[in-house]
Amino acid sequence: MDALIWGGVVLTLAGVALLIYCVMAALKAKKLGGTDEEIRARLQKVVSLNLIALLVSAMGLGAVTIGIILG
Repeated sequence: MDALIWGGVVLTLAGVALLIYCVMAALKAKKLGGTDEEIRARLQKVVSLNLIALLVSAMGLGAVTIGIILG
């Protein structure tokens, strides 16, 4: 069960790192400026990556929870 817990920790930390990257990318997109369409196009790319980051984090937290329950 230790492998499940540590694997979940790694997934969770990877998801959090991706979330931090998404925040930085969104701030950079707003700072660069441009027209509304250009900003919206940049932010749409960040939104899809953000959803992936949330999924990875949730999977990691689920793995940790299952590992603790079974351990």
